Amino acid sequence: MSEHSANPSSATAATGRSRAVKAVIPAAGLATRFLPATKAVPKELLPVVDRPVLQYIVEEATQAGIGDVLLITGRGKTSMVDHFDRRPDLEARLEAKGDTERLAAVRGPSELAEIYTCRQPEQLGLGHAVGYAESHVGDQPFAVLLGDEFVKPSEPLLPAMLELQARTGGVVLAFFEVDPAETKRYGIASVEPAEAELSDIGEVVRVTGMVEKPKPEDAPSNLAVLGRYVLPSSVFDAIRRTKPGSGGEIQLTDAMELLRSEGTPVHAIVYRGTRYDTGMPLGYLQTVVQIAAERDDLGAEFRKWLAEFVNSDASGVTGT
Repeated sequence: MSEHSANPSSATAATGRSRAVKAVIPAAGLATRFLPATKAVPKELLPVVDRPVLQYIVEEATQAGIGDVLLITGRGKTSMVDHFDRRPDLEARLEAKGDTERLAAVRGPSELAEIYTCRQPEQLGLGHAVGYAESHVGDQPFAVLLGDEFVKPSEPLLPAMLELQARTGGVVLAFFEVDPAETKRYGIASVEPAEAELSDIGEVVRVTGMVEKPKPEDAPSNLAVLGRYVLPSSVFDAIRRTKPGSGGEIQLTDAMELLRSEGTPVHAIVYRGTRYDTGMPLGYLQTVVQIAAERDDLGAEFRKWLAEFVNSDASGVTGT
């Protein structure tokens, strides 16, 4: 476990609350938007250049000092766990060839964190999936990272969320601004200014209400829930008491709103950094292009080709 996770901040020590050191990644969905590619390959393992989406997400957790990651998987998704296992045969071949760069890349995933897994036998909503983490998490706060979005490593979000939860002891969310017409795709919040003593953490707001996927005319704001949460263990009881909501599923948003209505503080950080959303084909392609264009080893040549492609007549680039 990292030094960060083993040594709580002074603010955490002052409050007497423990800092979250475990993360849960719900990844049992069917990914129907990517069929037929995801018939045999989990969406979370689709490559962003040469690393799968899931590795970026685990790296984001470990960068924040989390060394214990639980994957909530489903049928046909055991390859996600395999990605974080060792491959002695492949490693031996790379070592024999003297290919130290690829050898390090192959070994890297197995050295990121302790990876655990449990099976969600039926996909009945995000709240339902998170509920399966109770025996692993116990009575400690924990982070939830959705398996199809991540943030730019140089613009981290999770460390501030962990600090905020350690200070308040409640639910901590992350928001980003969306076009009002897009509110029907996200959990949307109403907010008010947060306590002044939290201003050193970042752009913090206090949440006064949440609704899952409202129509634009019913949305209380344009602040959408980003796929990062830091939750107290009391959320598990709230999930058990949450009835099916949007789409007939047990929504995590509804469980968090139940906690808020019963007095649990709910805060959020408004994130202004770079967010990559790979949950739909367009967002996935945009992520691949953006990260490839920024790579030191690929970026210059790729940007040159991309500019030529975009500026060319489509009929003239066939076969390039």
